[in-house]
Amino acid sequence: MDSIKINDHMDRHPVLLTANMSLAIAVEQLLKSNKSGAPVVSASGELVGFLSQQDCLAVMLKSSYHCDMTSTVSDCMKSPVLTVSPDESILELAEQMLGAKPKIYPVVNGGRVVGTINRTNVLKAMNTYMQQCYLSPA
Repeated sequence: MDSIKINDHMDRHPVLLTANMSLAIAVEQLLKSNKSGAPVVSASGELVGFLSQQDCLAVMLKSSYHCDMTSTVSDCMKSPVLTVSPDESILELAEQMLGAKPKIYPVVNGGRVVGTINRTNVLKAMNTYMQQCYLSPA
Protein backbone atom coordinates (compact mmCIF):
# COMPACT_ATOMS: atom_id res chain seq x y z
CA MET A 1 0.00 0.00 0.00
CA ASP A 2 2.93 2.37 0.60
CA SER A 3 3.69 2.01 -3.09
CA ILE A 4 0.43 3.80 -3.97
CA LYS A 5 1.47 7.40 -4.47
CA ILE A 6 -0.49 10.62 -4.36
CA ASN A 7 0.70 11.35 -7.90
CA ASP A 8 -1.43 8.49 -9.23
CA HIS A 9 -4.67 9.68 -7.64
CA MET A 10 -4.53 13.47 -7.39
CA ASP A 11 -6.68 15.95 -9.30
CA ARG A 12 -4.30 17.33 -11.93
CA HIS A 13 -6.70 20.12 -12.93
CA PRO A 14 -7.50 22.03 -9.75
CA VAL A 15 -9.11 25.43 -9.67
CA LEU A 16 -6.36 27.93 -8.88
CA LEU A 17 -7.27 31.24 -7.28
CA THR A 18 -5.26 34.42 -6.74
CA ALA A 19 -5.14 36.45 -3.54
CA ASN A 20 -6.36 39.69 -5.16
CA MET A 21 -9.34 38.00 -6.88
CA SER A 22 -12.76 39.09 -5.64
CA LEU A 23 -14.43 36.55 -3.38
CA ALA A 24 -17.51 36.62 -5.62
CA ILE A 25 -15.47 35.44 -8.62
CA ALA A 26 -13.70 32.80 -6.52
CA VAL A 27 -17.04 31.44 -5.30
CA GLU A 28 -18.32 31.30 -8.88
CA GLN A 29 -15.26 29.30 -9.92
CA LEU A 30 -15.63 26.86 -7.01
CA LEU A 31 -19.32 26.34 -7.75
CA LYS A 32 -18.85 26.01 -11.51
CA SER A 33 -16.16 23.36 -11.05
CA ASN A 34 -17.94 21.62 -8.16
CA LYS A 35 -14.89 22.01 -5.90
CA SER A 36 -15.08 22.45 -2.14
CA GLY A 37 -11.88 24.46 -2.03
CA ALA A 38 -8.90 25.64 -4.04
CA PRO A 39 -5.27 26.61 -3.66
CA VAL A 40 -4.42 30.30 -3.83
CA VAL A 41 -1.29 30.93 -5.89
CA SER A 42 1.02 33.82 -6.71
CA ALA A 43 1.64 35.02 -10.26
CA SER A 44 4.54 32.54 -10.46
CA GLY A 45 2.34 29.61 -9.36
CA GLU A 46 3.63 29.33 -5.80
CA LEU A 47 1.17 28.44 -3.06
CA VAL A 48 0.23 31.37 -0.83
CA GLY A 49 -2.98 30.08 0.77
CA PHE A 50 -6.10 27.94 0.49
CA LEU A 51 -9.75 28.97 0.23
CA SER A 52 -12.52 26.55 1.21
CA GLN A 53 -16.27 26.79 0.82
CA GLN A 54 -16.47 27.09 4.61
CA ASP A 55 -14.17 30.14 4.51
CA CYS A 56 -16.48 31.69 1.91
CA LEU A 57 -19.69 30.98 3.83
CA ALA A 58 -18.67 33.03 6.85
CA VAL A 59 -17.82 36.10 4.79
CA MET A 60 -20.81 35.77 2.50
CA LEU A 61 -23.18 35.44 5.45
CA LYS A 62 -21.87 38.66 6.95
CA SER A 63 -21.97 40.41 3.56
CA SER A 64 -25.53 39.27 2.88
CA TYR A 65 -26.87 41.42 5.72
CA HIS A 66 -25.52 44.54 4.02
CA CYS A 67 -25.63 43.32 0.41
CA ASP A 68 -22.01 44.34 -0.07
CA MET A 69 -19.59 41.72 -1.34
CA THR A 70 -16.28 43.58 -1.38
CA SER A 71 -14.00 40.90 0.09
CA THR A 72 -11.07 39.43 -1.78
CA VAL A 73 -9.66 35.93 -1.55
CA SER A 74 -6.79 37.21 0.62
CA ASP A 75 -9.35 38.42 3.20
CA CYS A 76 -10.67 34.88 3.67
CA MET A 77 -7.97 32.37 2.74
CA LYS A 78 -6.05 30.23 5.20
CA SER A 79 -2.29 30.55 5.35
CA PRO A 80 0.05 28.77 5.90
CA VAL A 81 -1.32 25.64 4.25
CA LEU A 82 -0.61 21.97 4.87
CA THR A 83 0.64 20.41 1.64
CA VAL A 84 1.74 17.04 0.29
CA SER A 85 4.14 16.05 -2.45
CA PRO A 86 3.26 13.82 -5.40
CA ASP A 87 5.68 11.13 -4.21
CA GLU A 88 4.11 10.68 -0.78
CA SER A 89 2.16 7.56 0.13
CA ILE A 90 -1.63 7.49 -0.01
CA LEU A 91 -1.54 5.41 3.18
CA GLU A 92 0.37 8.08 5.09
CA LEU A 93 -2.03 10.74 3.87
CA ALA A 94 -5.03 8.60 4.88
CA GLU A 95 -3.61 8.31 8.39
CA GLN A 96 -3.10 12.09 8.51
CA MET A 97 -6.67 12.67 7.33
CA LEU A 98 -8.05 10.71 10.29
CA GLY A 99 -7.30 13.66 12.53
CA ALA A 100 -8.87 17.09 12.37
CA LYS A 101 -6.91 17.97 9.25
CA PRO A 102 -8.00 19.55 5.97
CA LYS A 103 -10.20 17.58 3.62
CA ILE A 104 -8.24 18.83 0.62
CA TYR A 105 -4.48 19.16 0.29
CA PRO A 106 -2.61 21.09 -2.37
CA VAL A 107 -0.02 18.85 -4.04
CA VAL A 108 3.20 20.83 -4.38
CA ASN A 109 6.28 19.90 -6.40
CA GLY A 110 9.26 22.23 -6.67
CA GLY A 111 7.35 25.00 -4.92
CA ARG A 112 4.51 24.98 -7.46
CA VAL A 113 0.98 23.61 -7.14
CA VAL A 114 0.63 20.60 -9.44
CA GLY A 115 -2.74 19.35 -8.19
CA THR A 116 -4.94 18.68 -5.20
CA ILE A 117 -5.97 15.54 -3.39
CA ASN A 118 -9.03 15.09 -1.23
CA ARG A 119 -10.61 12.42 0.94
CA THR A 120 -12.63 11.04 -1.95
CA ASN A 121 -9.46 10.57 -4.04
CA VAL A 122 -7.77 8.79 -1.11
CA LEU A 123 -10.79 6.58 -0.42
CA LYS A 124 -11.02 5.59 -4.10
CA ALA A 125 -7.31 4.70 -4.17
CA MET A 126 -7.62 2.58 -1.04
CA ASN A 127 -10.78 0.90 -2.36
CA THR A 128 -9.02 0.00 -5.61
CA TYR A 129 -6.13 -1.47 -3.66
CA MET A 130 -8.47 -3.48 -1.39
CA GLN A 131 -10.38 -4.86 -4.38
CA GLN A 132 -7.09 -6.11 -5.83
CA CYS A 133 -6.37 -7.87 -2.51
CA TYR A 134 -9.60 -9.83 -2.79
CA LEU A 135 -9.13 -10.68 -6.46
CA SER A 136 -5.56 -11.94 -6.05
CA PRO A 137 -5.16 -15.51 -4.86
CA ALA A 138 -3.25 -15.77 -1.59
